[in-house]
Amino acid sequence: MIDPLDARVVLLDGPTAATLAQILPLLLLTLMVELRRVEVHRRGRVRVTRTLLGLFFLVFGIVETVLVMSIDGTFIPFEWTDLALALLIFGLLSLLFWLSLLDAPGPKKRARDDSRAEHPRS
Repeated sequence: MIDPLDARVVLLDGPTAATLAQILPLLLLTLMVELRRVEVHRRGRVRVTRTLLGLFFLVFGIVETVLVMSIDGTFIPFEWTDLALALLIFGLLSLLFWLSLLDAPGPKKRARDDSRAEHPRS
């Protein structure tokens, strides 16, 4: 008889999962810098563009979570620390997505903030 608790699910070998878990966030960061530079999040239909970016981040977060959980060589069973770290990374990716959609301050606000920094109140 097969014991369901002995099931092992291997998606990728450990070294490959570890390498991808390290490289993919760097590629995501590079992509987000370029998207901010060309202001894709403010072009065309803004709601559709932001929804597509959100879906991309969601899929990317799921893939990254699976990779981090597979670093020890198996997806199931997993270590609780792998799950905690994967969820932490997913949360950080959510924060990165939220920050990527914020608009940069205008020149007037930057000038006002700079003048406050030069002349702080006593």
